[in-house]
Amino acid sequence: MHESAPHVLEQVGAPLEEFTSDTAEHTTVPSELAPAPADPSPDFHHLRPFPHPLRHPLKAAYWVWELGFGLVSLVLFLAALAAIPIVNFLALGYLLDAEGRVARTGKLRNAFPLLPLAPKLGSIAAGLGFWWWAVRFVGDAASDARLIAPASPVAAAWQIGLVAFSAFVSVHLTLAIARGGRLSLFFWPTPLNGLWLWKRWRQGDYLRLAGNTVYEFIAALGLRYHFWLGARGFALAFAWLAVPTALFASLRDTSKPGQVILMLLGGLILLVVLSWVPFLQARFAAENRSRAMFELRAIRELYRHAPLVMFLSIVMLYALSLPLYLFKIAALPQDVYWLLTPIFIATIYPAKILIGWAYARATQVQQRAWLVLRWSLSLLLIPLLGFYVFVLFFTPAIGAAGRAVLFQHHGILLPWPF
Repeated sequence: MHESAPHVLEQVGAPLEEFTSDTAEHTTVPSELAPAPADPSPDFHHLRPFPHPLRHPLKAAYWVWELGFGLVSLVLFLAALAAIPIVNFLALGYLLDAEGRVARTGKLRNAFPLLPLAPKLGSIAAGLGFWWWAVRFVGDAASDARLIAPASPVAAAWQIGLVAFSAFVSVHLTLAIARGGRLSLFFWPTPLNGLWLWKRWRQGDYLRLAGNTVYEFIAALGLRYHFWLGARGFALAFAWLAVPTALFASLRDTSKPGQVILMLLGGLILLVVLSWVPFLQARFAAENRSRAMFELRAIRELYRHAPLVMFLSIVMLYALSLPLYLFKIAALPQDVYWLLTPIFIATIYPAKILIGWAYARATQVQQRAWLVLRWSLSLLLIPLLGFYVFVLFFTPAIGAAGRAVLFQHHGILLPWPF
């Protein structure tokens, strides 16, 4: 591994242990921010151990529910990031981080680095969303009353009720988040949340505990590191794809042989590039080195060791990516695009994890595979990728974005439907 990788990770706040062990320990917190031993801060780097299902069936059931809620929250969180321009590099960075962890270790349990954080994010988002909807409902009722009878006592009462309810919701949300942001706290009686906060305040350790928790939470997100990882992963992959894609998109008049030849040449080069770029990107994510994105000889050697898993993973990647172009047929309202983004994340995430696992598997195999198997799979991959490129050729004709859709490459670049 590159010698500067740990130093880079230290600067951006990412866990150093991910580059030296299979499972990372939580980030060390300065002693002045350390919580009291009787009430430790939450661990945002590890899931809680699974309770024994026979001894603690209710706790085990709640653990499973929390895991499912965390997975859904993780997809929605990444989808929200992917739907915002520039911020979507952060979403790509999280996907590459997950792919890189699996590529380094070969263990699928490392495929969800944000999963310990996801239930907290989902709980806060769900709580805020519910009470925002409640305030909006009361606001609509007050607006209707004012529209029907502007000067009536009923309209005035609704307006006063809206102000009072909004103030109550603001206090309630503040207390729920201050107490920890669990989903149940957003529906817990406000006086009980306030009483808890008052007791902690009188104990004198609330500010220290809250500061430590916020520190741990932000450090676990690793915003700077993941944004930089996503931006570099995008730029380096685009450097491979830009020229062949531009040649492939150059055909505008079929009566001109020169344009036809350039289009065919671009399609042929694109076919070759698409077969290697996903694994080069996995190598870059695993080692956090920009130069790793251009070490094609190393990827070709890995293919000789595990051709079958690499073949299956690359086929699965493009098989999952191709249907996403159907959402580009028509120009949809922006609100609809926000609803489509979770579909892109839920499709691309497992494909990248599979690529990372295939890369790890190839690094673990010591001997080269049978020559006949390698060549057979290579020859079989040509028509499969050829079909993908062939279908890709027609996407500008049916898509609202025109030829720009050819440059998007959802399975490799940004996972968004815009």
